Amino acid sequence: METYGTDVLGIADELTTAYVEVFTAPPWEHRDPEETRTAFRKRLEDDAHRDGFRAWIERSDDGRISGFLTGWTTPGPFRTDRSYGDVLDRLGPAQVDALLVGAFEIDELGVLQYARGTGLGRRLLELATAEHPRAWLLTWNQAHNTIAFYRQVGWQEPAPEGPSHNILVFLAPNHPGAPTD
Repeated sequence: METYGTDVLGIADELTTAYVEVFTAPPWEHRDPEETRTAFRKRLEDDAHRDGFRAWIERSDDGRISGFLTGWTTPGPFRTDRSYGDVLDRLGPAQVDALLVGAFEIDELGVLQYARGTGLGRRLLELATAEHPRAWLLTWNQAHNTIAFYRQVGWQEPAPEGPSHNILVFLAPNHPGAPTD
């Protein structure tokens, strides 16, 4: 497993190719590959400079990227662009401040098709949360297999305070604010 900070930009083309392969396949097949490539590459250029940015990359025996995880420390005040406004609306300002601001935000987790079922997604999450137990992520509510995977590996949803949206928020198993059963 390789770990990166801003030096991830040295493999940006390769990581972007892997990202497009994951996030234009089901259930994201409605996404245009070139638009997805352009948008991710631009975001990566900015994200790599965020406070606390980290990336974990796993490679296959032939050197190709098999899986990746990127994230950073969630800044305050909490953003409202992209899906963040929906998160704020769903959880409410108090929960967002208590659970997400200052926590490690897992932005992207992807495992390429040939590496699925190997435990790689779990290992990537475990590496990130070993370093940052107070972690969170969000996913699309139509990514049913992804949602089932997060629940299977112990990630939990905080109690909603607002209306449903097309995203779900999950807290790491060791997040101090994670619900207890």
